[in-house]
Amino acid sequence: MIMDKEILALGIEKSFRADETIFEAGGEAGGFYYLLSGEVRIFKMDEAGMEVEIARVGPDGYIGEAIIFTQDAYPLFAQAVKESKTLYFPKDKVLRAIERSPKIALTFIKVLAEKCVTLNRRLETIGLKSIRQRLIHYLAGQCSRDGRCLIKLTTSKTDLARRLGTISETLSRNFKALEDEGLIEVKASDILIKNCAKIKAEII
Repeated sequence: MIMDKEILALGIEKSFRADETIFEAGGEAGGFYYLLSGEVRIFKMDEAGMEVEIARVGPDGYIGEAIIFTQDAYPLFAQAVKESKTLYFPKDKVLRAIERSPKIALTFIKVLAEKCVTLNRRLETIGLKSIRQRLIHYLAGQCSRDGRCLIKLTTSKTDLARRLGTISETLSRNFKALEDEGLIEVKASDILIKNCAKIKAEII
């Protein structure tokens, strides 16, 4: 979402190194972020201490914006995947601006509505019972054809494992199982889906 000058003026520029933590779950939520460049991953920790990735945020995306109206603590973790530049919006400053400007209020209501839709879709994926189902759901989402489809992974398999709520070894076993069944062929970061219709049928 492109912001106008009135909203941009509320932000403070902050930069983060690759792998640097932006905020932690339970930490005091004094504000939220708008990503100018780079990439940030949002994740939680389950009871066993395993990371479950909720979302990846790219340029023009918001991070932690739900705290505007609801919380004083961040519910999730945020970490820069690579060097990232952000605008930091102090919560109290934004709330004062919302009180005096209906235009700003509508802007942030729209931001929160869009995030709700995105998170609901993501949580549906995380809620799938098995890693196989999550992997197939991911592959089907990348496939745009009815016959054969070549997917190029834009992240490492370790990052993909985090995104699917598992570990690299488990992900590799599931890739191997799909290969053995003749559904896919994996070569480094290239994944050839041999039968897109059959892959998509598994998630219906």
